[in-house]
Amino acid sequence: MLFGFFLLTTGFFLESRLCSAVQPELRITTIKQEPYTMSKGNQLEGFCMDLLSEVAKKVGFKYKVQLVKDKSYGRQDENGNWNGMIGEVVRGEADLAIAPLTLTAARERVVGMTKPFMQTGISILLRKDISEGASFFNFMTPFAPETWIGIFIAYIGTAACIFIVARLSPSEWGQPQSEQNGCSFLHGLWYAVGALTLQGAGPHPKALSGRVICSSWWLFSIVLLACYLSNLISSKTSESSHLTVNGFEDLANQDNIEYGCLAGSSTLAFFKNSNNPVYRRIYEHMERTNSFVSSMEEGIQRAKEGHFAFIGESVSLDLAVARHCELVRVHEVIGMRGYSIAAALASPLIKNLSVAVLQLSEAGELSYLRSKWWASSCIADKAKTPAVQPQSLKGLFLILAVGLALGTLLSVLELTLKSRRSAAEQRKPCCSVLREELSLRLKSSKPSTSQENVDKEKA
Repeated sequence: MLFGFFLLTTGFFLESRLCSAVQPELRITTIKQEPYTMSKGNQLEGFCMDLLSEVAKKVGFKYKVQLVKDKSYGRQDENGNWNGMIGEVVRGEADLAIAPLTLTAARERVVGMTKPFMQTGISILLRKDISEGASFFNFMTPFAPETWIGIFIAYIGTAACIFIVARLSPSEWGQPQSEQNGCSFLHGLWYAVGALTLQGAGPHPKALSGRVICSSWWLFSIVLLACYLSNLISSKTSESSHLTVNGFEDLANQDNIEYGCLAGSSTLAFFKNSNNPVYRRIYEHMERTNSFVSSMEEGIQRAKEGHFAFIGESVSLDLAVARHCELVRVHEVIGMRGYSIAAALASPLIKNLSVAVLQLSEAGELSYLRSKWWASSCIADKAKTPAVQPQSLKGLFLILAVGLALGTLLSVLELTLKSRRSAAEQRKPCCSVLREELSLRLKSSKPSTSQENVDKEKA
């Protein structure tokens, strides 16, 4: 009987201790920072508020949120005292601190921190108009090398067809025995260039066959120029997003752009404590020039004004890029670390909170909250316009090829019709007259001397 009473009393005592481990209403300290915690009327909203709500449901506690009094995250002074949210948790003024609190060794020594609910690192924020210098032949970038080769072949082929048609067509060269042909291959090259640059080099063809070839080349030139100018303008516009500073080594090796980070932040501590010579140079430069900023807003504003690179945590910089379309974050990210929820040392809540965070991560809730609060208000920038490949213009090349072939065929047909009429007049076989015409037109560039002598004798 006494043993049963002892077990009942012990069980009641243990149950009361477990219940008291989770307080009826926990005091939550946080700090205002978009989009983690923001004011909406008398209420607070943001990523951290949504995260707190989900965690509270899983762990099973009620809470009351209060803003940190000194508007600081938590830094240790020379006397070993902590300020900000970490200080409030250490002093027992708050049970939990939920904010973008970086998990560091110094903080882990004085408070308990959960598994990270978000991964971040250190990166660089810049204006988009800090661009790299263009090369001498940057004007050729709208088209791929294969496309330029195809255009050159089309140009030579068109000039050759103009030259051939000018010799074969009777409308262009009616009397090869007595007339000099005024259209050489060089004239064909000049005519094609004039059409390609929309200048119009004459003389223009009179025969249907020559006009078909020239019309095909004109259509080819107009579409080609439209594609070239469109891609050239797009590439010039997108060049503004190509930064001379692509990483921290580039930043350390230049003097044109000033740079700095948030004073007293874990980012500053990373550079201060690093043994990497590049990072040490960055810290020494910031210390020497005193280029620190007092808030994220100040760092973002200075980056927007230009000639200043703001070094900060990548997720915060991503938010700045989503809100300010003229800013861009470099791809390099260093010093990967996580944001965690802080509680008192040895608090029984730490284990349950960590499990809740992992459950939310595995269920995709954290990714959903990230996409919800980091949604961009900018129209997505177009990537650098790729060079036009020959496959993109295959229809245009096909039209030109058909036009050249049709024009050449028409010139042969015109010469054949003339040969038939001449054969009927001279009472000779048509094929014989056609062969004579072809031989005379393709071999002769000037009227023959014998024919000139005959003409003189007749005179």
